[in-house]
Amino acid sequence: MSHSDRPRSPFAGLADFSARPPVRMLSRDEIERMLGEHRLYLETEYHEGHRANFASANLSGQDFSGLNLRGIKMDRAVLRGADFTGAHLQRANLIGTISEAARFDRADLTGARLSGANLVSASLENACLANADMEFALMARALLRSARLHEADMSGTQLDGAVLTQADLQKANLRGAGFRDAQLDAANLRDARLGGALLVGASLRGADLRGAYLRLAKLDGADLSDANLCDVEGLTQAQLDLARLSGGTQVPEGLRPEGLRGVEDAKG
Repeated sequence: MSHSDRPRSPFAGLADFSARPPVRMLSRDEIERMLGEHRLYLETEYHEGHRANFASANLSGQDFSGLNLRGIKMDRAVLRGADFTGAHLQRANLIGTISEAARFDRADLTGARLSGANLVSASLENACLANADMEFALMARALLRSARLHEADMSGTQLDGAVLTQADLQKANLRGAGFRDAQLDAANLRDARLGGALLVGASLRGADLRGAYLRLAKLDGADLSDANLCDVEGLTQAQLDLARLSGGTQVPEGLRPEGLRGVEDAKG
């Protein structure tokens, strides 16, 4: 696919994460020293040590699993293949990081800042990203199964082909987010803001969308079998007619599942 053919968020161009300072190279000893200072900083409630600043550092392949990295600065760092499994990253600054294929399984990223981060093919299974800032992040093919993303800001985030099965996205801001061919089966999307979201070909089987906002959302070919769309806002019959539904799909009052319209019209 050429660059011009790639799907673009309606929010593209509102933020520029392309300008990057030179990457810093750090020795293993420097990394260990900075981590030690950060640990002391947290243990003494900020009275001793120093908050670690790994901004723009190359930390590819580094093992941070299980560490307490709360509030750490890693903005624009290169984190390809780094392992943060089970790490504590609450309120960490990860803006604009290159985190392709990094592992964040079971990590706590509550309130973390990930705007503009490249998390393509990253694994965040069972991670907590509640209230995280993730605008414009690139998360194609990311694994977010059972991740907790309630009230996260993911406006303009690209999640094409991502796996979000059983993820908690309640009250998340997903305006203009891209979910082409993503898996959202049994996901909790209650009261989520999905205005202008691109859900083309996505699977939302059994998803809970009660109270979600779907104005101008693209549902072409989306599988809404057994999904609950009661009380959704902004959804039109035209949008619904382009989706795949089942007899178990619950739709808002005044709308009808496309597959049942002919039967009902005949009865009238």
